[in-house]
Amino acid sequence: MPTYSRETIGSVVGTEVGVSEWTTITQDMVNQFAQLTGDPVRLHTDVELARKTPFGGTIAHGLLTLSMIGGFCTAAEVLMEGITMGLNYGFDKVRFVAPVKTGSRIRGRFHLRSMEERNPGQWVSTMDVTIEIEGEAKPALVAEWLGMQLVS
Repeated sequence: MPTYSRETIGSVVGTEVGVSEWTTITQDMVNQFAQLTGDPVRLHTDVELARKTPFGGTIAHGLLTLSMIGGFCTAAEVLMEGITMGLNYGFDKVRFVAPVKTGSRIRGRFHLRSMEERNPGQWVSTMDVTIEIEGEAKPALVAEWLGMQLVS
């Protein structure tokens, strides 16, 4: 994976830097997420009840979908030269646009909005992330994701 310097990082700012592989959201994943987070809302976990809803079946928790960004981002790493550590710095904006029906496939699409040195050796990236649902016009979510790289 290429690394970037203060002089070369501008060549990728404003561009799409990666698209992940498709991942199927299974009922087992949804059930495990519900158990781990203590969020067993029946729309996510009760298949029979969920069939009677407008969704026609269970849907993934929005926060499960959001959490997939961490794994998807390996397809879009933009690393500064001398990086010693990368950190999830948070989100400026997250919007859940469309539900992810259990059994759907999703993937992440990443655009590097900015990469700025906030303090010496601390680079903060802003990625525009879209989680797409295969075959759907609307994405599952859009987010402005911040990352910090500590550089020696």
